[in-house]
Amino acid sequence: MPPKRIAIIGANGQLGSDLVSEFGKRGHDIVPLNHERMDIGDAEAVRRVLSETRPDIILNTAAMHNVEACEADPVAAFRVNALGVRHLALAAADLDAVLAHYSTDYVFDGAKQAPYAETDAPRPLNAYGNSKLAGEYFVRSLAPRHFVLRVGAIYGHAPCRAKGGRNFVTTMLALGRERPFLRVVDDEIVSPTPTAAIAGQSVALCQTEHYGLYHMAARGRCSWHAFAASIFDLAGIKTDLQVAAPGEFPAKVPRPAYSALENAGLARIGLDLMPDWRDGLKQFLDGRS
Repeated sequence: MPPKRIAIIGANGQLGSDLVSEFGKRGHDIVPLNHERMDIGDAEAVRRVLSETRPDIILNTAAMHNVEACEADPVAAFRVNALGVRHLALAAADLDAVLAHYSTDYVFDGAKQAPYAETDAPRPLNAYGNSKLAGEYFVRSLAPRHFVLRVGAIYGHAPCRAKGGRNFVTTMLALGRERPFLRVVDDEIVSPTPTAAIAGQSVALCQTEHYGLYHMAARGRCSWHAFAASIFDLAGIKTDLQVAAPGEFPAKVPRPAYSALENAGLARIGLDLMPDWRDGLKQFLDGRS
């Protein structure tokens, strides 16, 4: 792909930072857009900033991610995750730009108890999932050249501001070194995915015109307990890891108990570059040493 001007919204975030790195090292002209420069909930700001920068590709990682906060204030959640995305889709259509929008595994309810493909019907359980699904529909209906990319259980080197600067991996590393034992749930199944892998896969997909809806997750699946066990094993941490009792950590908001994703769309076009979740974790931990 020849050099493009690429606007990355949420460029200082966990995923955005890796997108800046991966697209930047390939010679693209990166326009980092953070909340201070452009609030996607402000239609006029979106129109003005994108009209000024005139990107060829827009990558949107900005969202209201905190599930409890979304449930407490669904109006705020829809302002960013749905209407904000609508503003981006309209601007992308006006500029004839490609819009790659990152969504979530939380658009599903977990009842399938098997990895979700793009053809499975979404059924969100909470305000966060519903607001993200609404954003997907705005992209798919308004931006002719688009990628809707569902991810889940992500972790990266940059701080996750919505979770106090940590993600599951960094939280487990810290707690495992501080405490003699830990209890982690084993009844929630996910596809843990490093943001670096998502960024690399995004570069490959954006070089094509295979527009549409894609799942972008590390291959395989595990419980949070199994994920923690792998973190401790690879990091050489000896804390006593126990299975949490049912209901020991009651969720304040309904969440899918099974949200592993299948990259059926990427496989269909012969472009599934995502690693196995164990390999992705090892690469992430090696990068911290």
